[in-house]
Amino acid sequence: MEKFGNITLYNDDCMNVMKTFKDKQFDLAIVDPPYGVNIGNKINSITGGIKFEPKDWDKNTPTDKYFTELFRVSKNQIVWGANYFMSKIKQDTPCWIFWDKNNGDSLFADGEMAWTSFTSPIRLAKIHWCGSAAKHETGQNKIHPTQKPIKLYKWILMNYAKEGDKILDTHFGSLSIGIACHDLGFELTAIELDKDYYEAGKKRLIEHQMQLTIF
Repeated sequence: MEKFGNITLYNDDCMNVMKTFKDKQFDLAIVDPPYGVNIGNKINSITGGIKFEPKDWDKNTPTDKYFTELFRVSKNQIVWGANYFMSKIKQDTPCWIFWDKNNGDSLFADGEMAWTSFTSPIRLAKIHWCGSAAKHETGQNKIHPTQKPIKLYKWILMNYAKEGDKILDTHFGSLSIGIACHDLGFELTAIELDKDYYEAGKKRLIEHQMQLTIF
């Protein structure tokens, strides 16, 4: 475990870490678990651009036990990619989030969907995330094949979190959520199993925090 201001990071299996948490310890879990489409091994052949080391992290969807623990430790949840494993969530909702990536003519999906535990209507987040848009936000190439924009996480926090809420992320990947929580003043606990992604995400967060301190 490492702490960086209001951000606590774990490089571990989220199932091991969640066992240590109390019931309803977190106000909101915002998670982006594997979709089970093996994108970690496919991404280079799809993009032909940024080269990522092939990895097997996306071979399987989360287990039933994962959702049991997630719902135990958090009061509300937002789960990206839930359309791939709704049979495991087993809860209907009126409030889906649809992220419109505004990709245009692209090999990738027009957007992604997130299941939520909230009761408000379906919401649309229209945030461009393709090519130059991604590079402009990161100032570099993406560090994770399925990296989501900081702007998207800020949109989620501003629409679904309340001041003082404690946030949980079980698969933080590029740690975009960490930068969003840091900038908006939310306490975050974030977990990443892969050592390479953990170190790259941590470095990204530290550099962002240092840049804000300098300026």
